[in-house]
Amino acid sequence: MKKIISIFLLSILFACQTIPSANSPPLSLGKDPQLPEPSSSIIPTVNIAKASQWPEGITPKVKESFRINLYSKELSHPRWLYVLPNGDVLVAQSNKQPPKKTQGLKDLIARYIMKRAGAGNDSPDKITILRDENDDGVAELANDFLTNLHSPFGMTLIGNDLYVANTNAVIRFHYELGAKKIDTKKHPPEKIVDLPEGEINAHWTKNIIASLDGTKLYVTVGSNSNIGEHGLDQEKDRAVIIEIDLKTKQKRIYASGLRNPNGLAWQPSSDKLWTVVNERDELGNDLVPDYLTSVNDGDFFGWPYVYFKDYKDPRVKGSMPDNLKPRSPDYALGAHVAALGLVFSNTSQFKAPYDSGVFISEHGSWNRKPRSGYKVVFISFKNNEPQGLPVDIVTDFVVEDEAYGRPVGLVIDKKGNLLIADDVGNCVWRISSK
Repeated sequence: MKKIISIFLLSILFACQTIPSANSPPLSLGKDPQLPEPSSSIIPTVNIAKASQWPEGITPKVKESFRINLYSKELSHPRWLYVLPNGDVLVAQSNKQPPKKTQGLKDLIARYIMKRAGAGNDSPDKITILRDENDDGVAELANDFLTNLHSPFGMTLIGNDLYVANTNAVIRFHYELGAKKIDTKKHPPEKIVDLPEGEINAHWTKNIIASLDGTKLYVTVGSNSNIGEHGLDQEKDRAVIIEIDLKTKQKRIYASGLRNPNGLAWQPSSDKLWTVVNERDELGNDLVPDYLTSVNDGDFFGWPYVYFKDYKDPRVKGSMPDNLKPRSPDYALGAHVAALGLVFSNTSQFKAPYDSGVFISEHGSWNRKPRSGYKVVFISFKNNEPQGLPVDIVTDFVVEDEAYGRPVGLVIDKKGNLLIADDVGNCVWRISSK
């Protein structure tokens, strides 16, 4: 009862606080972001849109030259997407597992906020297969493909082996082209490696991508906290991208200091790995920018000690070890946008300037006023590097104070259209050219 009363009182404080205005749009964008001084308060800025549902006939807005339609509906918290060779689309319907350990009042408040944001329901723990059987841009088939998983997220296919990243392990399943369901009794799944979960498991999503030669997997693992406040002993093998050798089942840290990496993609023209990362909270409305970056073997991006290479986090106790040499990310996306999905546009049907660059889904802020994110943006690439400022492609997921939807996973389908997993709207959207 005391915890409930405390949550109620703090909720009132959050609702009544005077939140300082931020720059809108945020200044912390692009290849050379201008970062303000950090600021903090006893009560952090809390300004999250309440999760709702799409009213009948209402959709997100798209930029001119694009059109949008509902590809699949009546899903349950769809988070991530993967396109199979025959054009079938896999949807990981997933959420965080109930915490095994409560870390105090702040974490209870955080859970309350996430529930308001649409992330408080039980995890569906399954993957659904979608199929557009008559080629009309709408999936007629929606079938349970894999069930009884454990907060599944990333998926990738190598030959007949489908790899799924649960929050606690990478699992391999046998897949036959065109199958509507995987028969786990005939072909029992195989655990490849364990992944860190633990009692807190703050950033639970684990994404995967196969190496270009199919011999390795790369796995994103977010931190177990905002800035290591539970102790760095709780951050073992976290805030990293892990490389897994599929022949030996050995894993190693490929890159580190990434607070919460999510989307992964190989750049077609350079074969370089790119990711998007959610940076730390509670340093002010315009800090710290989430980012898009290339990733090389051995890179360290600063978390928790510094951000954008040269900026020390004043809240972190202790000095950064001398052997860690931080590098700056390639491109700032703006503070608190919560970048999740990432896909290069080169295989899309879209015409210039949208045929060479990346689409990024911004799930949306909770720690900023005015809100940031809640949209899908496009960033052009030239000479293998991001250029200019982000262009809004899909917007109006939030109307006034209600979030009808929030974009997460992105893929380019077999026809070259962009598909968007909407975990609050419980649907998948399809973006095509006019």
